[in-house]
Amino acid sequence: MKRSTVDREKLSPMMAQYMELKDKYEDCIVFYRLGDFYEMFFEDAITASRELELTLTGKNAGLDERVPMCGVPHHAYASYIDTLIEKGYKVAIAEQLEDPKTAKGTVKRDVIQVVTKGTRLDNNLDSKNNNYIANIYDFDYCKGISYTDVSTGEFFCELLEKDNEDIIREIVKQGFKELIVSDNIDRELINTLRVNYGILITITKDIYEDYEYEYIYKDIEDIRLQTTIKHLLHYVLDAKKGDLHHLKKCEIIKKNQTLLFDNNTKRNLELVETIRSRDRQYSLLWLLDKCKTAMGSRYLKNQIENPITNKKELERRYSFVEKISTEFIIRDDLRTVLDEVYDLERLAGRISYGNLNARDLLQLKRSLKALPKIKTLLENLEYDKTIETLDEVTLLLEKTIKEDPPLSLKEGSIIKDGYNSELDELRSISSGSKDFILNIEKEEKERTGIKNLKVGFNKIFGYYIEVSKGQKHLVKDEYGYERRQTLANCERFITPELKEKENIILGAEEKIINLEYKLFMDIREFVKRYISKIQEISKIISEVDMLQAFSIVSDDNKFVKPNLVDTHELKLIECRHPVVEKVIKDKYVSNDIIMDKNTNILLITGPNMAGKSTYMRQCAITVIMAQIGCFVPCKSATMPIFDKIFTRIGASDDLVSGESTFMVEMKEANYAISEATENSLILFDELGRGTATYDGMSLAQAILEYIHDKIKAKTMFSTHYHELTVLENNLKNLKNVHVSAQEEDGQITFLHKVKSGSVDKSYGINVASLAKLPKELIKRSEEILNIYEKDNIKQETFTQTSLFEFNTEEVKEEEKTNEIEEEIKAINPLEMTPIDALKFLYDLKQKIEK
Repeated sequence: MKRSTVDREKLSPMMAQYMELKDKYEDCIVFYRLGDFYEMFFEDAITASRELELTLTGKNAGLDERVPMCGVPHHAYASYIDTLIEKGYKVAIAEQLEDPKTAKGTVKRDVIQVVTKGTRLDNNLDSKNNNYIANIYDFDYCKGISYTDVSTGEFFCELLEKDNEDIIREIVKQGFKELIVSDNIDRELINTLRVNYGILITITKDIYEDYEYEYIYKDIEDIRLQTTIKHLLHYVLDAKKGDLHHLKKCEIIKKNQTLLFDNNTKRNLELVETIRSRDRQYSLLWLLDKCKTAMGSRYLKNQIENPITNKKELERRYSFVEKISTEFIIRDDLRTVLDEVYDLERLAGRISYGNLNARDLLQLKRSLKALPKIKTLLENLEYDKTIETLDEVTLLLEKTIKEDPPLSLKEGSIIKDGYNSELDELRSISSGSKDFILNIEKEEKERTGIKNLKVGFNKIFGYYIEVSKGQKHLVKDEYGYERRQTLANCERFITPELKEKENIILGAEEKIINLEYKLFMDIREFVKRYISKIQEISKIISEVDMLQAFSIVSDDNKFVKPNLVDTHELKLIECRHPVVEKVIKDKYVSNDIIMDKNTNILLITGPNMAGKSTYMRQCAITVIMAQIGCFVPCKSATMPIFDKIFTRIGASDDLVSGESTFMVEMKEANYAISEATENSLILFDELGRGTATYDGMSLAQAILEYIHDKIKAKTMFSTHYHELTVLENNLKNLKNVHVSAQEEDGQITFLHKVKSGSVDKSYGINVASLAKLPKELIKRSEEILNIYEKDNIKQETFTQTSLFEFNTEEVKEEEKTNEIEEEIKAINPLEMTPIDALKFLYDLKQKIEK
């Protein structure tokens, strides 16, 4: 049965109420509160029963047949919502807004919040990762992007004036879980983000029109950014339906203040997760994360993904890392006290929104109690920022919240004795009455002689006296027992005295629960006034935690302080890959990476598996470590500040979009040479291998020449096209280096040492032999290789000047000119992009075939 086919005139009042709510939340699974359960109906029930493996049943709703229904217990609903959210659904929680006991007619219900991937505020969030929700607002000529972590209150925005590929690149790099888009946006862009990247997308044109949260964007002058922020704000506020004043003022992202790289670079360098397992273990983040707080870990991850370019700020961080390493006793004390600090950022969010419990306030109290010690230690380290200790909040929480409160706020036992006189009096009444109940059982046994008599309690009948069937004949009229319930094996009775005490006990307990809840809310409101200060404290602690982690890692791994220079000079002496060094069993072979003012390109040759890719990666990782304020894995390091990093490492097809390895290579190469500047770092690993040998070699040379002459960026270019090494003679800023290997009796030993000069052999067959391919196959490969090598000697076509010229020794002097030759002479390879060169070669081939 579908909801759309139902005759609403026949529905029961409760189901009619459900239908009205569901009409407002068509794109959500509605958790509809009925007593102790959240129920789902119609299509929601069918979906939820399948995804949550629940029994699908039916409910009478006034129709001829029962409507599909399934449900979950209200006290355990969180885990079910987690499952649905992770599978990409939205969940609207419809709660009872009045007590069913006192309600007249149908109990009032309404949606109190919508839970989605990007708007969660619960304790089940990954503590070491931000949970961003973002939006794209299309202004036709440009697009506004803003994003916020509702759990921490951080808010950012920017304008992008580029095409869909740049938008996708930005969205994917930031790892947004959920995306809100304006209704005029390109549907192809939406489809790509949904299908290829699994992002939850909502289309809406609504923007925030009120003034309560105006502080978030009012200081931003650009009206486009304001509109973008208000577009996201409307969705978030409408979903959460609560107090979100912990959201901070929005920060404008300024691209020139960060080291830019795309998601491919982030993945290739394994900055926050490994390529193989998509796990943080063995990533750069794994190596550096010696933080003691969840806030510090999140801040570190954010810095790795967005390194900075401010030289003054970087040198400030280096100084503090150096200072804390020197004062290692203070550092140990600091790490110990940081261990006592909980996630203040997310605690502030829950305090503001109101979905906290007493244990959250206990965590806040324990964190605040650590602040005076942290403040003293930072003063001893001469740290340039100071924190408030919020003693008045600590004192209040110390006086009020019990040390072992329940999770629920409606069970009592939250507030300490001595804080509120009325509460103390009610507790005295309640505890005295409970003692009286215990005495009743003893007295009644003695009075009646019924040995197995018990005094019990349930919510329906209250307190009762229970007598077994075998001894009910002992109950006499003079005892004053009134029969209340007959069961299979016993009878239950009440007495006027028991009923009187029940009223006293239950009245006192209900008053206690209500009063404790009110007192808790008052305490929360008091703490809410300090949210902005708590957020400022958490910001400082996050940075301090990250920098002490840098100190620990630097000391443990013998990292050195970088020397940042304004000249275009990169000099990394005995550089290592910090993660590889940490995990390999053998001693790591360090290498120099030197590109002085006169060297912009290192052309790297050497065998497979010799370490060319690692050599390139360690350069980029060293740069990133330096530009987050960490010491680096070198004996000494002199380097400029880079503005962008581009990588093309490893071969991969884009299976989803149907693009081949070579097309992916060319698109990434085009992105690099289009966006790179003189201050960028480019890493190209065996570019051009995805196509025919001479096509690939031609493109590789053209790209090298273009980078050398036009861009002048620091570039590391590894290749198996040994013919390219002669470019060193013609390109003055290109230098050959090679990863050495030793061959003896057909066996190859990788030395992993990078030396000046080039090699003219790839050792591919030797590597195949190491892989245990059959001996007869290896032998046959060697025979074929000898044939090819002899043919190559006779038909050498490569010259030192350009791949686009013919070997003049093989051209007859009186050869007639032709159209193809004229076309080749007419082009200038230095003015062609790789894509243009590829197209030219393709057209040339077509003409030759004709």
